[in-house]
Amino acid sequence: MPCGSSASRWPILFPFKGVSLNLSVRLLLLVGILVLAFAAFARLEAADARSARVSLVEQIADYRSETWRWQRLMGKPRTPTTYSERKVASSTYRRWVRDLWRTRALVAERRAARPPHRSQWLCIHRYERHPLQGWATQTGNGYYGGLQMDISFQRAYGSDVLRRKGTANNWSAVEQMWVAERAYRSGRGFHPWPNTARSCGLI
Repeated sequence: MPCGSSASRWPILFPFKGVSLNLSVRLLLLVGILVLAFAAFARLEAADARSARVSLVEQIADYRSETWRWQRLMGKPRTPTTYSERKVASSTYRRWVRDLWRTRALVAERRAARPPHRSQWLCIHRYERHPLQGWATQTGNGYYGGLQMDISFQRAYGSDVLRRKGTANNWSAVEQMWVAERAYRSGRGFHPWPNTARSCGLI
């Protein structure tokens, strides 16, 4: 082979040629892995952000529904809303809205726990209930719950609760008292319970 040929110079000029190429390939692979890892991490962060957004929006919806449920039970107007949490991107703002509706729900629940004629309903309940069943009284006599409401009474004054929870023996004590309160406010007073209301000195 001639002395001046390029082939004879490869070992001298590039004695670590194979090593250099292997390092280059490894670096390229490493960079590719890092890029893929960063992209996966970014996707995870975006997914977490979407999940957090959905969670906050759902929490707000739950507290808002709870607030409205108590307000409807008490015959109060619903607190208005613009559903701003669905339009604003700030998670800080959504948390503020969530906390605001949670407070409203707690306030509404506390107010609902004190019906205007609570002591009177408790007196009627003492006479109407089955001693072993209390507010869940259901004896098969056509009347339900701790205030012994028949189906027509429940439909007239508690259709929303009847539709959601079934007959009055499935309602909470507060729900039963507020439905009775609706009848009272309609002008019927305590007369739907003539005997027990008389025993309580209410008529």
